Amino acid sequence: MDTISERGKTLFPTKKVQTLIGKRIQVEMKGDKNTLEGKLESADDYLNLHLTDTHEINEGVKARSLGSVVLRGNNIILIVPVAE
Repeated sequence: MDTISERGKTLFPTKKVQTLIGKRIQVEMKGDKNTLEGKLESADDYLNLHLTDTHEINEGVKARSLGSVVLRGNNIILIVPVAE
């Protein structure tokens, strides 16, 4: 089943990701040793993401700044909100 339960509500993954717009997230990509962290600007029904102020995270340390990036949804493994 492709749903996530949150406080008695059932949300589909795309709707859950929509609630993260405007917040900082970390994204793990297929085939990548590093994680990307940035502010989620938008997401579509295919979980394609647009991040701004994006940084590559290598072993917990910001390695380099990437700026604005678009990530293809079928290459995303994990999306995690960042505590601010």
